[in-house]
Amino acid sequence: MPATTYQPRTLPQLIAQSAAAHAERPAISDGEVRLSYRQLDAMRVKAARAFLAAGLRPGERIAIWAPNIYQWIIAAIGAQSVGGVLVPLNTRMKGHEAAYILRASGARILLTVADFLGVQYPSLLDGEALPALERRVLLEGAAAGCQPWESFLAAGADIDEAAVAERAAVITPDDPLDILFTSGTTGHPKGVVTCHGQNIRTFENWSATVGLRAEDNYLVINPFFHSFGYKAGWLACMIRGAHILPVRSFDLDAVMEQIQRDRVSMIPGPPTIYQSMLAHPRRGDYDLSSLRLAVTGAAPVPVSLVEQMREELGFEVVVTAYGLTESCGVVSICRPDDSAERISHSSGRAMDGVEVKLVDSDGASVPPGTEGEIWFRGFNVMREYLDNPEETARTITADGWLKTGDVGVMDADGYIRITDRIKDMFIVGGFNTYPAEIENMLSGMPGVARAAVIGVPDERLGEVARAYIVPTAGATLDEEQVIAWSRDNMANYKVPRSVRFVDELPMNAGGKVLKNQLRELAASESGQ
Repeated sequence: MPATTYQPRTLPQLIAQSAAAHAERPAISDGEVRLSYRQLDAMRVKAARAFLAAGLRPGERIAIWAPNIYQWIIAAIGAQSVGGVLVPLNTRMKGHEAAYILRASGARILLTVADFLGVQYPSLLDGEALPALERRVLLEGAAAGCQPWESFLAAGADIDEAAVAERAAVITPDDPLDILFTSGTTGHPKGVVTCHGQNIRTFENWSATVGLRAEDNYLVINPFFHSFGYKAGWLACMIRGAHILPVRSFDLDAVMEQIQRDRVSMIPGPPTIYQSMLAHPRRGDYDLSSLRLAVTGAAPVPVSLVEQMREELGFEVVVTAYGLTESCGVVSICRPDDSAERISHSSGRAMDGVEVKLVDSDGASVPPGTEGEIWFRGFNVMREYLDNPEETARTITADGWLKTGDVGVMDADGYIRITDRIKDMFIVGGFNTYPAEIENMLSGMPGVARAAVIGVPDERLGEVARAYIVPTAGATLDEEQVIAWSRDNMANYKVPRSVRFVDELPMNAGGKVLKNQLRELAASESGQ
């Protein structure tokens, strides 16, 4: 959307406008629950009244730790409509991981569920020091010390709707909308602060580029705690007036049935989702003719997959994109008319209104076809890392360029191909995974003196973690013990799938582990 015509908006303004434009069109369908855009707006206001009754003040944080359910959305937009700042928590986190983010964000209210996939979320926080957390609300289920969602909503009945309108009226597009925590090389997650206007503009641009329509039935498979499921998911739907169909947990047969039943037209996700659909032994038993739009990324996309998605699954549009939490989720994107080869071999070109350049180690631009670090500048650059001005200053230059830490090559048309990651991050089944965070946790395991982690190829997940461990003197550790301990102490995508024990780690003169040597060792083991 050209800068000259773009109108900055806040989230409550956006939803009120969508309700006016799409009143009785379906907004969300989740099990037996069906909400039109008019009803969604009414639920937003109801939730906002409840947050006011709970004493939520502008700029204060609320955290949501739950799967993709309609209450997640209502809670988020209710709080955001009265100046609350959303902090999503990964449902795969263990208690101490979630507690770190709750403490770092200072969240006053946590909204979660009693149970999801056999995990009792409230009990995971037992024994954790959470001095700022005043209230725990259950979106589903019941647990000791937690307020039921319906009771929380009912408490807002005494708050006049005018109070919500007054609070919403003073929010500006430059006020914080959310804080998404992203891990980094320091080993501790950093809170990325982004604002109302820049997020709405990013996904107005994104949804227009990919061609999302009000008529689309959007199956949101990606988790709401991630920008793909949240911003490119339900937020993009609200911008376009599309129909949100949340997927609580991915089950291929259930997804195929829902495509047929709900005439699903839009499915996003990593390439593995489409590969699974293509390989389904009974694919021909399902009517998939409604499929129209696919947006993929987070892993390489073979040319043959793009062609099969078009020819065998019937997608009219298949596009890939590149982004990071610090960019509100999008930096570059393919265009719908790009060739299968271009979609496979690149992550698109800069989103409209955003500049991208590749630079050498001195920050000087490199010519097309030359590897360099990807920098971008524009309206989508995060405001800051929460309470971390030093890291913010290291990441954003004085003239506004954000250093991504990713290495790529740009062609003469501006299309980017990601080739490496300066920060050693790798992607496990679509989840960004940072070695330093896993290494820090492994170092807390009895018997571990030092640990180094790299990503190694995996046929199903793209890459998985491999740990190289120096045991403490006299310790008797084996691979099964390390993996079992990791499963108890970290989200499952972070868990090393293989462990190697070494007398020492390869290091340079400055004491930095030489990850390239470990990668070479891993490659030699696999015969690559």
